[in-house]
Amino acid sequence: MTHPGTRLPAPAPVAPAERDLIGRQLGRPPRALAGVVHRCPCGQPDVVETSPRLEDGTPFPTLYYLTCPRATAAASRLESAGRMREWQDQLATDAALAAGYRAAHEAFLATRDARDVLPTRASAGGMPDRVKCLHALAGHALAAGPGVNPIGDRAVAEMGEWWAAGPCAAPSAQDRQP
Repeated sequence: MTHPGTRLPAPAPVAPAERDLIGRQLGRPPRALAGVVHRCPCGQPDVVETSPRLEDGTPFPTLYYLTCPRATAAASRLESAGRMREWQDQLATDAALAAGYRAAHEAFLATRDARDVLPTRASAGGMPDRVKCLHALAGHALAAGPGVNPIGDRAVAEMGEWWAAGPCAAPSAQDRQP
C-alpha cells in the first residue's frame, strides 16, 4: 500500500504496440499519454497516467484515466445507480471518510505537482469535497493502491470483476505476427 502522502514514481514510457492497444480500448488515440499505471489481471492496461498538460500545453488536471471499456462501464453503472450521491452524503457525516478523501486529494496533487505544477489546485473526481466522477476516483485508487483513496477504493470494490471475460481489446494484426 502506498501512503497517502507519497508521490508515485513516474511511469515507464509506453511502447508503440501498447499505445495502439490503449487506442483500441478508448476507441481513439490517447492524448498526453505518460504511461500505464495499472493492469487488469488479464494483463492489459486498465489505467493510464496522462501528462498534466496536453500536447499543446493546455492544462489537463486528470492524471489517471480508465482505459478498459469494461471498467469504464462498471464505473458508469455505479454512477447511474446513485453511488456518487450516497458517498457525497457520507462525506458530510463521516469525519474519517472525509479526512481520508482529503488526504487522497493531497496525494493526487503531490504526484501531479511532481510531474508539472498546474495553475489549478483542482484534482480529480471532485476531490476533496465532492464525489463527481467515479471513473477518475477508481483510476486513482487503482494507480495508487488500496488505502489511498477511500471513495475510489469503494468504487473499485463495487465495480466487480470487469476483467473476468478476458482481455477487452483484441490483439492487432501486428501483435499477432511472429
